[in-house]
Amino acid sequence: MVFAPTAMLTVTIERPADEVELHLHAGGQGVWQARMMRSLGLPVTLCGAVGGEVGAVLCTLIEAEGVELKLVQREGTSGWYVDDRRGGERNRIAESPGAPLGRHELDELYGLALSAGLGAEVSVLSGPNDPSLVPADMYRRLSADLTKHGGIVVADLSGSYVDAVLEGGVAFLKVSDEELARDGRVAPDDEESLVAALHELHDRGARSVLISRAERPALALLDGDVMTVEPPRLEEADHHGAGDSMTAGVAAVLARGGTVREAVRTGAGAGALNVTRHGLGTGSAEAIAEVAARVRLTPLGDPRPPAPSQEST
Repeated sequence: MVFAPTAMLTVTIERPADEVELHLHAGGQGVWQARMMRSLGLPVTLCGAVGGEVGAVLCTLIEAEGVELKLVQREGTSGWYVDDRRGGERNRIAESPGAPLGRHELDELYGLALSAGLGAEVSVLSGPNDPSLVPADMYRRLSADLTKHGGIVVADLSGSYVDAVLEGGVAFLKVSDEELARDGRVAPDDEESLVAALHELHDRGARSVLISRAERPALALLDGDVMTVEPPRLEEADHHGAGDSMTAGVAAVLARGGTVREAVRTGAGAGALNVTRHGLGTGSAEAIAEVAARVRLTPLGDPRPPAPSQEST
C-alpha cells in the first residue's frame, strides 16, 4: 500500500527535436514510488484523495499504469504543476498545490489507508505535496496502527512528518541530508553529524535508517551497523525522482521477505538507474537488478574494499 494523500497532475513541455511535445502524467512522491514498485513486479494499491477536473484526469492516468486505486473524492481540486523543458532543464512556470483536505475527507482517507495497509505486506508513507494539506498527526496514527498490528512501514518524509512516524514506529525511514539540514537536525556536509542523526532517528523509533546525499554515497544504519551505500556512477539525464525510486526499491524487497541489506542494495540500484531516464519512477526490473549487483555497502571507516556480495538482489 502506498499512502499518497495528494497526487498531482504534472504537465511537461519538451522539444526533443523540431516538434514541441506535451506530456501529461500523474505525479507526486507516492505516485512515483508506486510506479517504480509496479516496474519491480509488485501489485500496488494507492490510497489518496482527488478532486475536480484534475482529479478525474489523475484517476485515468494512474489506473493505466496498473495501480489499484482507493480514493476519496474531495471537494477541492487536486494539485498540479507545469514544467517547461524545451531548454533542457526543468523550469517551473505554473503550479497549484490544491486545497487542504477537510476533516471528513481526512477521516475517510484514514479508513481507506488503514484497511489497505493492514492487508498489505508493506505500507509506504509518502508526504503531501504541501505541508498545509494533511496534518502530521495522521501519519503518527497510521504508522502506529499499522506497526502494532504487524505491518512493515516504510517512510520517506521530512519535517514534522518525520517526528510523527518516529512516534508511531517505522521499520525503515529514508530522509535526505538536505532536508535534515533544512530542519536544523544536522550540520550541512558534516558526516559526523549525519552519523549521530542516524543513531538518534533509530533510537526514536526507526528500526533502520538511510540518509541520502544526492551524488555522494548515502549513509545507513542497518542491523546496528553504520554503512556507506555507493551505487555505480552512471551518466545523468535527470536527477529528479531518484530518492523516491530508492524508497520504492527498498519497499519492494521487504515486501518479498528480503533482508534490509538486500532492500537497500536494490533501492540504491533503482535510484541510480532513475537518473539515467527522463521519466520519474521508471526503469525495468532487469536493469535495476544489474545496477543493484554493483552497489557497494561498506562499513563506515573501513578502508578495505568490500568483498563480493553473496546476497541475492
